[in-house]
Amino acid sequence: MKRVATAGARPLTRDRAEVDFASHDALRIVAVADTHSRPHARAHELIRGLAPHAILHAGDIGDLDVLDGLADIAPVFAVRGNIDGRAPGPPDVLTVDLKADGKAQLTILVFHIALAGPRVRADAAKLVRELGAGLLVCGHSHVPFIGVDRGIAVLNPGSIGPRRFSLPIVFGVIDVPRAGSVRLHHVSCETGERWLP
Repeated sequence: MKRVATAGARPLTRDRAEVDFASHDALRIVAVADTHSRPHARAHELIRGLAPHAILHAGDIGDLDVLDGLADIAPVFAVRGNIDGRAPGPPDVLTVDLKADGKAQLTILVFHIALAGPRVRADAAKLVRELGAGLLVCGHSHVPFIGVDRGIAVLNPGSIGPRRFSLPIVFGVIDVPRAGSVRLHHVSCETGERWLP
């Protein structure tokens, strides 16, 4: 894990991971965030039903046992959120390379606080460009979001933790084919159906 200085702030810890297509024609990645120690009662069942190849956790994990529960479904790659303290564990910034036949199909940057409303923050945009990421996955706001800003594709999976205000309890799904376009959508923990704003 590398440490990188940031202007006027504590150094960010970084890590890099890889998920290989192996013999699969497509990879399915589930993205979650903001569990705050208490994932929704149906979250594991619904995620397991999608048979993901990996799970990304975009921070505000809470109790790290949450990651162990998700790891019973698929390999988990997580970043630290603002409630997660400085104890050893997940990095602040994670780059995940999805590879097929030794070549990168998609690089995903996972970073907890990356948006200000629907806009990508300058520090997150700089990291995306520096690391050559094709998709930014973030959390923090609990607001599910799929969009493009500054030419950067963004997925905020929303939250599968305790309800905040009237926001939905949802997670994100990233479908990456060997050939063709990446597809993103949300799933509601309450209905088990695809969620639309």
